Amino acid sequence: MAKMKFICDSERCIECNSCVTACKNENEVPWGINRRRVITLDDGEKGERSLSVACMHCTDAPCMAVCPVDCFYTTDDGVVLHDKDLCIGCGYCFYACPFGAPQYPQEGQYGAKGKMDKCTFCSGGPEEDGSAAEKEKYGNNRLAEGKLPLCAEMCSTKALLAGDGNLVADLYRKRVARRGGKSDVWGWGTAYKG
Repeated sequence: MAKMKFICDSERCIECNSCVTACKNENEVPWGINRRRVITLDDGEKGERSLSVACMHCTDAPCMAVCPVDCFYTTDDGVVLHDKDLCIGCGYCFYACPFGAPQYPQEGQYGAKGKMDKCTFCSGGPEEDGSAAEKEKYGNNRLAEGKLPLCAEMCSTKALLAGDGNLVADLYRKRVARRGGKSDVWGWGTAYKG
């Protein structure tokens, strides 16, 4: 079975934020939550690069290791998901994640944390595929429909790649070879071991 992964080609990302907008619209993400964001490295300096960042669905996910209620699980596709009914909002996963993927809605007078939210690789959650409960809690389950995450599909420069990790890595290697550069994918070595 394919293991799903993301790669963002920093040589192609133009910081248009279409990936962020697509994710928010497709999944009706609440205000104040960004499952995906675009960051700029070395801002204003020669060699400045932009990257689209979200949960990388790590092979050995640190968020899973620190969760005291075991709300995280990995699907057969290698997608790291969580069960919002089990989440207690403790924030351990936020501190463990090297990508800052877990997000918490700020509710109430003092910004009390609610249930954690993060990128689902557009594959829903533990509820029945395509159910109203799944859509309400986790967004659309595009993977069950045979589609890729909308953030990658909407990327105008195709900087953001998503899908079978082997195919995505091969496509990226071919791009780099055509450019005559070295393959340096930000976050790949941290998220995917082995």
